[in-house]
Amino acid sequence: MSDTTFAQPSALSQVFTKTVNYVRASPGIVVGGGMLALMLLASFLAPLPYDPMTPDPTAVLKAPSGEYIFGTDANGFDVFSRVIAAGRSDLPLALMGTLASLVIGLLIGLPLSVKSKWSEGFMRALDAFQSFPLIVLSVTIVSLTGNDIQNILYAIVIINGPRFIRLIRGEALSIRDGRFIEAAIATGARPRRVVFRHIMPNVVDVCLVQCSLTTANAVIVIAALNFLGIGVSPPTPTWGSMVQVGAQAISTGQWWIAIWPGVAIFIAIASLNMLANGIQRQVEGS
Repeated sequence: MSDTTFAQPSALSQVFTKTVNYVRASPGIVVGGGMLALMLLASFLAPLPYDPMTPDPTAVLKAPSGEYIFGTDANGFDVFSRVIAAGRSDLPLALMGTLASLVIGLLIGLPLSVKSKWSEGFMRALDAFQSFPLIVLSVTIVSLTGNDIQNILYAIVIINGPRFIRLIRGEALSIRDGRFIEAAIATGARPRRVVFRHIMPNVVDVCLVQCSLTTANAVIVIAALNFLGIGVSPPTPTWGSMVQVGAQAISTGQWWIAIWPGVAIFIAIASLNMLANGIQRQVEGS
């Protein structure tokens, strides 16, 4: 009889399979992920129903109606169109910042799980960096580098990269002493293979939860920077800048200018939190 060998699944395929299983098993993931997907899809369908960059001087401060379902602002912009278009910049920026932070966390956090002379010193320096308040740090970074999308992305990564490094290193340390790791080492597996082939697939659980929470935090940071006027330059629509402009009109009765972008921020954060909770429940139940 001939020997039959079975190819072991790659680390990437294990990550993909585990993610798909989470989606199938948790309604929270489906609802939260579905809401987020709808927001992203709607944002890329803009301009809909009006051009968010072209004002109508004849439709200034129109209250919500059949023609303008979210009303118009003081410049004649359709609020609904701008809320949708704002998602095109805010959501992808938050997602890209989170993805870049995750990659940095994996590339630095996993190797740091292997004991070395400088790893503990590096983590102490990371602790000192993380002691700065999130919003203050992001405002400082963008103020020093300039208010454009690229610098906001850098700020998100600089703020959240250390969180992923600490999280992934801690999880990898708890896995490193497992019997299956000892078995892999006993068979002659090199440290790099042990880290990326055996440890990395087992930190997917916490990474997925943290990615959802980090994206929600990034949405808040982006909105805060735009609200303070140091985010994306106008007239590009963003949720934070729309809330800032609308807040000035609430006292004169034009509540709709600020409320709808605020609702969009709330829905985005709620969707991401539902996604994180769904993943967390699936992790705890597995």
